[in-house]
Amino acid sequence: MNTLLQDAHALFDSAVARADPAQSLRQTLQSAPLVPRSHGGRDYLLALGKAAVPMMQEMLDHIPEPRQALVVTNPENLEELPGVRVLAGSHPVPDQASADAGAAAIDFLSQATEQDRVTVLVSGGGSALMVAPAAGLSLSDKAAVNAALLASGLEINEMNLVRQQLSDLKGGGLLRHAAPASVQAYLLSDVIGDDLRAIASGPTVSPLGDKTTARDTLQRAGIWDDLPASVRTHLTATAVETPLPEAQNTLIGSNRHSLVAMMEQAATLGWQPQLVSDHLVGDVADAVEEVLHAAKAAPLDQPVALIFGGETTVRLQGDGRGGRNQELALRMAQRGAAELSGDWLFLSGGTDGRDGPTDAAGGIATPETWTDIAKAGADPSALLANNDSYAALKAANALLVCGGTGTNVADVQVFLRRAR
Repeated sequence: MNTLLQDAHALFDSAVARADPAQSLRQTLQSAPLVPRSHGGRDYLLALGKAAVPMMQEMLDHIPEPRQALVVTNPENLEELPGVRVLAGSHPVPDQASADAGAAAIDFLSQATEQDRVTVLVSGGGSALMVAPAAGLSLSDKAAVNAALLASGLEINEMNLVRQQLSDLKGGGLLRHAAPASVQAYLLSDVIGDDLRAIASGPTVSPLGDKTTARDTLQRAGIWDDLPASVRTHLTATAVETPLPEAQNTLIGSNRHSLVAMMEQAATLGWQPQLVSDHLVGDVADAVEEVLHAAKAAPLDQPVALIFGGETTVRLQGDGRGGRNQELALRMAQRGAAELSGDWLFLSGGTDGRDGPTDAAGGIATPETWTDIAKAGADPSALLANNDSYAALKAANALLVCGGTGTNVADVQVFLRRAR
């Protein structure tokens, strides 16, 4: 099993390496260069998200002094940069630090004039890291909604649609604060399908929907009545629409690019790679069915590497700790032990190095993982029912831990099985 584990780690590492934000930005600037700054104008650089620091580091090499720069990232990826104000927000649930970062960004952008150039660098995680509640809403309101969304089973685009309608910065709100300066944005996608409106809840693009759509989404998820009254009032109020300032938005990297890198690495290591899906989304209970179906259909006489990418969701039934990748791996450990034959290994990990509110990026499953949990004195079925995938996988030494990667292009999965 050691070779399977080593190769699975190598494939995950190749996915992360392909999503290197500095390299991706550097390559993109060759084909989509910065718009020239007006004579006498100044440069304002704002980087937001889990990849904000390396993206800012790269951009500083392309914009000479004088310039003003602000970074908002997560605590794990926090790194001081000369001449740059660097702030840390909270993820996945925003806190006062996130609100402080939002206020700092609004103040920063408000200084820009018509002659100035604003460059925005956006990566995943930015939705929670920098928040500015819409008028009439509080930070606690936003946090309550975010926690409810994360437990709802809604897909990421649906969550972002709701978040945009409760924010002063998301869904193009940042552009209003930067006006009348021109805005050029470079985005590293952590959403499946690469809809720019959903990356960090789209601070530099038009929103995914309106208040009515957000309200319908929350009602369909069954969480509308549980939300703060102020939120329900805000989403039922008549909206006054005003034109959104224009911006130039450019995609620099995505989950799909990382899946291709995994395919190439798998072939180099002697596996027969197959890209099964770049849209592994929805509840983990359904996602594991898709993985199992592909595993059962794969030939037994070849060393197969089945590649998946996406972003699943978890419907919370308990109060345990974990994340979508860990729960997917735990469910695969349970089902795979009973339904699959041969020497196999399944890895599911977040390319940002963090899965949910834990220090793990994801989890690993083998034919022995489920019984290893029990041998360690834990009850795997009870832990799964309580959404305590972290404790379960930790008992079996089956966590994927790599620390913050400085990038984020959603999740990747690989199923490896030796030839028989």
